[in-house]
Amino acid sequence: MIKAPSNSEIEAQLIELQMSVAHLELTVEQLNLVITKQDKHLRTLQRQLQLLYKQVESENQDEGIAPFDVMNDKPPHY
Repeated sequence: MIKAPSNSEIEAQLIELQMSVAHLELTVEQLNLVITKQDKHLRTLQRQLQLLYKQVESENQDEGIAPFDVMNDKPPHY
């Protein structure tokens, strides 16, 4: 025969579950803050990268890319 849990056991289990839920809610809030900060940082980095690409493209169009000459562009140690 299965014994039914007493009121004090049920109350202890309920308190444990409430503590677990509170801990999980806190963890979710902390993770959300981290993800939000990382998203803002990532967006900033993407904007900076786009600006760098535009700058490089405009420099390449203005000056043109010099052709690579193997004989003239040898490193000094050769």
